[in-house]
Amino acid sequence: MNNNNDNPMTPQQDNSASAYPQQNSNPVPFTQQDNGSAYTQQNGSPSPYTQQENSAPLYAQKESSIGAYVQQPQMYAGDPAPAAPLLQLNDLCKRYPGMGSYMSVFHMNLIIPRGRIIGLLGPNGCGKSTLIKMINGLLTPTSGNVLINGLNPCAATKKIISYLPERTYLDNSMKVSQMVGYFADFYEDFSTEKAFQMLSALGINTEARLKTLSKGTKEKVQLILVMSRHADLYILDEPIAGVDPAARDYILRTIITNYNPGSTILLSTHLISDIENILDDVIFMKNGSLMLYTSVDSIRSQMGKSVDTYFREVYAC
Repeated sequence: MNNNNDNPMTPQQDNSASAYPQQNSNPVPFTQQDNGSAYTQQNGSPSPYTQQENSAPLYAQKESSIGAYVQQPQMYAGDPAPAAPLLQLNDLCKRYPGMGSYMSVFHMNLIIPRGRIIGLLGPNGCGKSTLIKMINGLLTPTSGNVLINGLNPCAATKKIISYLPERTYLDNSMKVSQMVGYFADFYEDFSTEKAFQMLSALGINTEARLKTLSKGTKEKVQLILVMSRHADLYILDEPIAGVDPAARDYILRTIITNYNPGSTILLSTHLISDIENILDDVIFMKNGSLMLYTSVDSIRSQMGKSVDTYFREVYAC
């Protein structure tokens, strides 16, 4: 994490009008507009997205012509309003003690819809893991809030989210089969049959103790346990980082074939070239700020580049 940023922390703004990031029609950093709810980016340059004041609830939807996200008010002709967004970030900030004025997540406003596979991308220290931990209720925001199906992170939202952390949390003394039983007891939506099917396909001995497995095999086991749940939101932090290239294709197939199509996957990784073919959308973060939220098709059609190539250009040193 970069702790050399000594710019002053911007005070939290009044977002009672429900401001959310507005995307331009091409996937490049955006110019801030003066509309009363703008924030200053941490490096002193204009924020890379536009804030708009809205009096009605807004949801991220795609334009069929360009694929970039726009905000559109929902019209209900007497029909019941739709369910709350799957994931909503409202002016979310996080500052760690001892970091001075630097904020690891800086005034993020974002709505994540259902039924998407989304890449959360950015260099080391840009705030991805901090954001993920706040969504999962493992960290408390400094200001702003996270809403999951309209709820603040709590015991109820843990039934909605299936989370794969970047580091293993499994008990090394247990057998793989015991971990499957443990997850089945703990989560009502866990499929024991699906877990054993995936373990068998990867040739993992279910009677082996975790401490006897290689780092990569442990990560496979943990991913299988996470993907064997029938969750609304899967959050995967570096799911293929420790997996050998030969197994990555199978792991990715596991991800896209073993989740509810009405669910969303938020996937953080540095191995963009390996995963971009399964992504619907991408989120770019930089210095704790939202830099870009658009579709993969938009980047390819408008920029004429792969996500990996465009990422390298945007974050070139």
